[in-house]
Order: sequence, then C-alpha cells, then structure tokens
Amino acid sequence: MRLTVLGSAGSFPGPESPCSAYLIEADGFRLLVDFGSGSLSSLQRYAGLHAPDAILLTHLHCDHMFDAVLYVVVRRWAPDGPYPALPVYAPAGAPDRLSAAYGEDSSVEDVYQFYSLQPGTFPIGPFSVTVDRVNHPVETYGVRLEHDGRSLCYSSDTAPCEALLRLAQNADVFLCEASYLDGVDNPPDLHLTGREAGEAATKAAVGRLLLTHLVPAWGSEAHTLESAASAYTGPLEVVRPGASYDV
Repeated sequence: MRLTVLGSAGSFPGPESPCSAYLIEADGFRLLVDFGSGSLSSLQRYAGLHAPDAILLTHLHCDHMFDAVLYVVVRRWAPDGPYPALPVYAPAGAPDRLSAAYGEDSSVEDVYQFYSLQPGTFPIGPFSVTVDRVNHPVETYGVRLEHDGRSLCYSSDTAPCEALLRLAQNADVFLCEASYLDGVDNPPDLHLTGREAGEAATKAAVGRLLLTHLVPAWGSEAHTLESAASAYTGPLEVVRPGASYDV
C-alpha cells in the first residue's frame, strides 16, 4: 500500500495545510479516506483531479468531508461529464448532509453511490477494510486497511477508547490524530493529545506512528512530538501534505 497525505490540519485549515484527506493506493486502485476543507486543491497537486476510485468519509464534520461537496461540480458539470457515480462509504446521514451543503434543492446521489458504514469488515477494491465507532461527539469511525499482509490504521477523530486499540493492534503504520496539548484542561471525549497518541501506539504495538490533525493555532508541533515520544519509542513523525509512505 502507498499512503499520500493530501491534508493534515485539524479542525480547520492551517497556514500550511488543508484539512484531513489521505489517498491510499494498491494494485492501481486509489481510495480517498476523508475529504476535508481545502483538500481538493491538494488532490489536484499530488494525485490528479479524478484520482479516487472510491471515497471513505469517517464522519461528517466539515474538516473531514466538506470538499466532497465541492467535488460534485467536478463530476456533474465537467465539459466531458457527467461522470459515473463514485462509491462513497460514510455514516448514514451523508447523502442528506452533502445534499444540504450543496444546496439548490439538489440531491447528490447522481454523483455518489452511498454505502452506510457500520462496525465490521468489508472490501473496497483490493483492500480489506475494518471500521469501528470511536470516541467523538458524532458518529465517527476509525479505519483499518489491510492488503497483501500489510496494515494501516487511521484513528480519524477520537479521544482514547478501546475500539481504537483494537483497530490499531499490530498495525504496520498508525496514522493517528494528536489535536490537543498535554497538560492543558482540554474538552473531554473529543481528541487525543500527543502523549495519548503515543500511549495508544505502544499499547497496540504498532510499527510506526504518524501524527496528524495537529491544530497549529492551539499548540506546538515540537511539544506534541515530545509528548508522543515520551510514550512511544518507535519511529515517529508529523505528516505534511505531499508526503508519501510505503505501508
């Protein structure tokens, strides 16, 4: 598998990154996991406007799905369009949420073929995909992708929970959010700190920890890295748009 980071900013676009969006490729198939605000620009820069063969939206907060609204124009109104409906795996409310955001009293179900997520394992292209509910205020799924004996876990947005540890268990790569600073009175049941991401990586015995969803306006990347390294001694880094990783 090949992971390409399109956006990694948490909660709202940062000065150097759009919001969460990750392209995972295997056997020529490209799965876009999350499609956050601003990431349509990075999709064109690092992959191509029509690169995704399918989309998985982990939850319906704007920083993880809003550019799927803009992508309606790309597929419906292109000079050589409309394009065939693109498979989208998402929480059950996605068709109504995307349609409402697009407006014009228009359904987007000509553009997207929706499949509702629920805990379990299922195929998308060449990937075996496992999702489970994690600890976030709205219906949110952590994701584990497996292919050819390799595994990638993506936390999505979550506070500490057992579901995240199950998904990440022995993963070769753990792409994990670290939105909050340690030592601060953060809102509960919302996000992880760097230390909590490191603790989850250690408990799950992952091979490599990639930190994402940092919020530059709220804290320090150096502090987050230091906090994560205090709890996890394996390979560790903060991801940035354009970065690619072999899993």
